[in-house]
Amino acid sequence: MSKPKHERGLPETEAQAITKNIRVSPRKLNLVAALIRGRRADDAVATLTFSKRRIAQTVKKTLESAIANAENNHQLDVDQLVVARAEVGRSQVMKRFSARGRGRAARVEKWFSHLKIVVAEQPAVAAAAQEAA
Repeated sequence: MSKPKHERGLPETEAQAITKNIRVSPRKLNLVAALIRGRRADDAVATLTFSKRRIAQTVKKTLESAIANAENNHQLDVDQLVVARAEVGRSQVMKRFSARGRGRAARVEKWFSHLKIVVAEQPAVAAAAQEAA
């Protein structure tokens, strides 16, 4: 009497991790996500480790979770993983006000974001060609 099994939305060579409601604007988060798109997984972790941006540590945790999902849940080879996609989306917006002169108020919007990282196993031949380029 359990629910029917959910169909897997990703190919067998991919794994993902999702982090929701990150307290940073999508525009700023997308700058960090652009650093790792298309890179090898271990190279992307090294890039995020030494990034100066505050949100890079949250992106790194999400990437490490995607790598762990690939290794433990889908038995993919960690050495051949590539960041296939790093998607950034809008979440809620907290609306606050800031007091201005003459009794007026100005709106302050505090944005939240979603982050989805998909890692894919890439054959060794294609990975070697990518490093050569």
